[in-house]
Amino acid sequence: MDDLDRKLLSALAADSSTPTSQLARQAGVARSTVQARIERLKHSGVIAGYTIRLGETAERRRIRATVLLHIEPRSTAPLVQRLKTMPQVESCHSTTGRMDLVLQLVAESTGELDEALDRIGAIPGVRDTESLIHLSCKFDRRT
Repeated sequence: MDDLDRKLLSALAADSSTPTSQLARQAGVARSTVQARIERLKHSGVIAGYTIRLGETAERRRIRATVLLHIEPRSTAPLVQRLKTMPQVESCHSTTGRMDLVLQLVAESTGELDEALDRIGAIPGVRDTESLIHLSCKFDRRT
């Protein structure tokens, strides 16, 4: 990856709907160069896809939680497969320490979140859970 690739990735990360012609003007290169670079970045796996980022108004209506899981030995793979089927589970990370997995959940209501937490606790292999409900965001470097 060179400076042009990094500029394109930065611009697309800020707004993935930026037209190719605008990216080319910003980078000072031909539109065809930008198209070729983006295709190369896709094929090499650097760009895995495009998504939207919800605005503050939509995000404020959602309830977020971090859930820590302590699980049975050798139950990670089937447990993770079950978690993947739950739309409320945004991410799942293995970790060190007394807990084995860290989940990020999002729900439209406390009832939906409560139901998701009950379903997680009932998955075979889950020994213990600890839920941390997010109250407010002080800052987020991803935005």
